Amino acid sequence: MLEKATKLAAAVAVVFGAATVVSGARVLFGDGAAQAGNYVPFVLWFNFLAGFVYVAAGIGLWLRRRWAPMVALALALLTALVFAAFGAHILGGGAFEARTVAAMSLRTFVWVSIAALALFSFRRT
Repeated sequence: MLEKATKLAAAVAVVFGAATVVSGARVLFGDGAAQAGNYVPFVLWFNFLAGFVYVAAGIGLWLRRRWAPMVALALALLTALVFAAFGAHILGGGAFEARTVAAMSLRTFVWVSIAALALFSFRRT
């Protein structure tokens, strides 16, 4: 059961990572900047680059690599740190999109959940 949950988390990480890279690339390098509105560059760049690591972490979890839970934990912690910096940006009066608050909340929840599952799963085996 635990191994199936880890495989599901791995698949979520890969799909989430691929979607993150595509959406970030659209805004950074394509025609998506106008639709993105008041995006915050450091949040966008972090998420775009982290998307590649999401994919790597997902593959590592799927293949049960010993380093994968630590990568998932690092992603959870770094995402929370960027979310906190984003909060400071908002409190300082910086422009932002409300959907970024929702997206960062989701990202933080997803990576804290994946990291917790991975750490528990790998410790048990």
